[in-house]
Amino acid sequence: MMAVGIEAINAFCGTACLDVAQLARHRKLDAGRFQGLLMMEKTVALPYEDPVTFGANAARPIVDALSTAEKDRIEMLITCTESGIDFGKSISTYLHHHLRLSRNCRLFEIKQACYSGTAGLQAAVSFVLSQVSPGAKALVVATDISRYMVAEGADAPAPEAAFAEPSAGAGAVALLVSDRPRVFQLDVGASGYYGYEVMDTCRPAPDIEAGDADLSLLSYLDCCENAFLEYKKRVRDVDYVRSFGYLAFHTPFGGMVKGAHRTMMRKMARAKPAEIEEDFARRVSPGLVYCQRVGNIMGATSLLSLVSTIAHGDFQAPERIGYFSYGSGCCSEFLSGVVRREGQEAVRELRIGRQLDDRHPLSIAEYDYLIRGNSQLRFGTRDVEVREAGLPAAKPVREGERRLKLRAVANFHREYEWTP
Repeated sequence: MMAVGIEAINAFCGTACLDVAQLARHRKLDAGRFQGLLMMEKTVALPYEDPVTFGANAARPIVDALSTAEKDRIEMLITCTESGIDFGKSISTYLHHHLRLSRNCRLFEIKQACYSGTAGLQAAVSFVLSQVSPGAKALVVATDISRYMVAEGADAPAPEAAFAEPSAGAGAVALLVSDRPRVFQLDVGASGYYGYEVMDTCRPAPDIEAGDADLSLLSYLDCCENAFLEYKKRVRDVDYVRSFGYLAFHTPFGGMVKGAHRTMMRKMARAKPAEIEEDFARRVSPGLVYCQRVGNIMGATSLLSLVSTIAHGDFQAPERIGYFSYGSGCCSEFLSGVVRREGQEAVRELRIGRQLDDRHPLSIAEYDYLIRGNSQLRFGTRDVEVREAGLPAAKPVREGERRLKLRAVANFHREYEWTP
């Protein structure tokens, strides 16, 4: 079987963030329940940031590092999102244009809640393995944002958003999939998938998120167990503790991951509390470092956990990562792959943590100002000039770095520009 997996990966998680402890105090949330989220910060999308800009800014360093010949071998571009900006036109078309990819490229979009990024990865892997175009590459971009809005005359978003608001973030992860998997070599065929219909969370309208938090937790736990058991049927001699050096989980918030890992350790290894705590710190917490600072970015969150694991683990010797992806509604998958020192070095060169440090820390007043203005960018907006007045200036972009920004929407068509 030929090698396949992630040749290059990058995350872009915005230019502004909010200390979620401040938000919890501002919203008068129950302190004990909030602590259980295990969240530190969340990225907040500014008016000139949307799923296209996040995706382009994540993908550009990957594309720019390729030679012209290598860039022209990108023959598939998949966007993965539940933050689509049009019912028909795919975000992939905007990314294709602004990344200046070859026109001989298949473009499409996947929507399957938070599972979409993993679906995109597996679709890209299948394309490469099929060898219908030997040597071709696929670019997968998982990109999602949350834009909380305040109804006219209200002081805060709707009450049902109370504990979702602190954990809902914005960002994108881009990955280049090829037969040169220097970052993450997928274990081909080693995957267990599991899904069924459940109304745990949904978006019945572009600006509404609804659901049942308790049902969502139960569905997540059920899928984690059964996706792993299906994986175990397909791979010989698998042990939840010994087979994986690290574990990367879909991370709506850190507390859900800790609960899922605790349940798995009890059921699969009959582990005691002290052993579970030590194992969580060693194998799982590296994957939470970025997620705790960005928030839930839906289709990109499992991939962000993978990037974080690679950046913060120890890969002096090759290590296998077990990876769990869950999307409400629902579909889930447990898969695995191997990371070597070369892959970690490639991820660390991107300095994703430094980019998170460079985000503008919003005050509560600035955050409230932003969510009151978010209605200008509602789904289906026909015409708008993006207003930046009164907003914090983005920190200076590093020398040689460019970022895509939304400038306007004209007759439904979104117009962007690279700055500076």
